[in-house]
Amino acid sequence: MNSSTQTAEPQTDKGGLKGRLDSYFQISARGSSFGGEVRGGVVTFVTMAYIVILNPIILSGKPDVLGNTLDFGQVGAVTALTAGVMTILFGLIARLPFAFAAGLGINSFLAFSVVGVVTWPEAMGLVVINGLVIVLLAATGLRRLIFNAVPYELKIAITVGIGLFIAFIGLVDAGIVTSTGNASPPVGLGIGGSIATWPAIVFVVTLLLTGVLMARKVKGAILIGLVSGTVLAVIVEAIGHLGSAVTNPGIGWGLSVPVIPGNWFALPDLSLVGAVSFDFGKVGFLTVLMLVFTLVFTNFFDAMGTMTGLSKEAGLADDKGNFPRLRSALIVEGVGAVAGGFTSSSSNTVFIESGSGISEGARTGFANIVTGLLFIAAMFFTPIAAIVPQEVAAAALVIVGALMMSQIRGIDLSEFSVLLPVFLTVVIMPLTYSIANGIGAGFLAWVVVRSLSGKAKQVSPLLWVVAIGFLIYFARGPIEALFA
Repeated sequence: MNSSTQTAEPQTDKGGLKGRLDSYFQISARGSSFGGEVRGGVVTFVTMAYIVILNPIILSGKPDVLGNTLDFGQVGAVTALTAGVMTILFGLIARLPFAFAAGLGINSFLAFSVVGVVTWPEAMGLVVINGLVIVLLAATGLRRLIFNAVPYELKIAITVGIGLFIAFIGLVDAGIVTSTGNASPPVGLGIGGSIATWPAIVFVVTLLLTGVLMARKVKGAILIGLVSGTVLAVIVEAIGHLGSAVTNPGIGWGLSVPVIPGNWFALPDLSLVGAVSFDFGKVGFLTVLMLVFTLVFTNFFDAMGTMTGLSKEAGLADDKGNFPRLRSALIVEGVGAVAGGFTSSSSNTVFIESGSGISEGARTGFANIVTGLLFIAAMFFTPIAAIVPQEVAAAALVIVGALMMSQIRGIDLSEFSVLLPVFLTVVIMPLTYSIANGIGAGFLAWVVVRSLSGKAKQVSPLLWVVAIGFLIYFARGPIEALFA
C-alpha cells in the first residue's frame, strides 16, 4: 500500500495548482476528474438557469400590504448574484457539489402569503431572521443531532421522494402533466389527454435521446441531451414561431422562448441588495412568530432532505446517510437564507437540480465553482440563459428523478411499520409539491406507528420532538386563526 501511494504522488503534481486543487477538493479521492467536475457544474447550471427567470416571475408584480412591488429585472439580477456567490461559498467550505439558488417553496410562500400582512422589505427581514435561526441550530450541533436521529429508512425514503418530486416537476414543466381544472381528476395528460404541442414533443425527444445516451453509458449524456434539445427547440421556434405560452396558450413555450438573442449583454441592477427591514410594529408578535416558524421548518427540512438525497446519489453518504463536512454544510445552508433575505432574492438553499450535475460526474465542490461562476456571468448575460426552454431542462429532471428512485432498493419494506412511513414520505412530496410536507408526514407516521406497534424504544426522543413540531407546522393555519 505504501509503495503504491509513493509512486502515485509524483503523477498528481501536488505542488502545482492542479495538484493543490485536486487535494483540496478531493477530486481524485472521490473517483472524479476535472473534466467530470466541469461538465457536472455546467449541467447543474443549465438545469438551474430557469430560476433566474422563474424567481422574478414569482416575486415581482406581487403587491405587498402597502401596494408596493418588486422590479422584474432587479429580482433577476440579485437572483443570479446570490445563487452564484452562495454556490461558490458552499463549494469552497463544504466541498460538495450542491448548488444554491432561491428556494421555490419559500419564494411562493413570501409572494402569496407573507406580503399580504407585511411589506417586501419586512418579508425579506423575516427571511434573514429565519436564516440566523438555522445558522444557530447548525452551529450548536442541534441540527446535526436531528439529522442523525432520522432513521436510515426515512433518509432513503427522502431520497426516493425527492426523485419523484424532481420527475414530477419536470413533467409539469414540460406540459406532460397538466391541471384539468376539475375536482377529479385534478391532473391529466397534456392537452385533452394527448401530447399536442411542439414544446412537449421537444421534451419527449430530449428525454428519449438522453435516456438512450445514459443507457449506452455515454459520458456527458445529460449535457449532450440538453444541448441537442436546445438546438432542436431553436429550430422548431424558427420554423413554427410558437412564441410564449403566455401570449399563445396551449401552443407556445413555458418560461422562455428559445430564440437566438439580438442583445447578449446587459448590466445588472443590484438596487435590491440591502433593502430589508426589521420593523414589525404593524403586525402582532404571534403573527411574526408563526411566519418565522413556517419559514424555519420549510427551510430546515427541505435542505436536510435535499442534501440527504444528493449525497446518496453522489455516493458520498455512509451507511447511516451522513456525508462529509455535514456541520459546515448545514451552517452554510443557513447563511444562504440570510444572504437571500439581504439581497431580496428570497431564501437561498440547496437545489435538487444539482442531481443532474452529480449524474454527469460532479462529486466535489469544484463543480460548484463552475456553476457559481456561470450564475455570476448570467447577471450580465441573462439573454443567453433564456435560450434553454424549460421543456428541455425538464427532460434532465426526469432522468435525475429516475436515477434517485433506484435507491428504494436499499430499504427493507417487509415490516408495515416501515412501509407506511416510507410510502407517505415518498408520495406526499410530489403530490403536495413540498419536500418538507413529505418529511413531516413520514416523521409523524414513523413515531406513531413504530411506537404503537411495540418498537417505541427504537424511536429517538428527538424524533418525537421534531414530529410534534411538524404537527404544529401542519396545523399552523388553525393556530394562527385561533390567536388572530
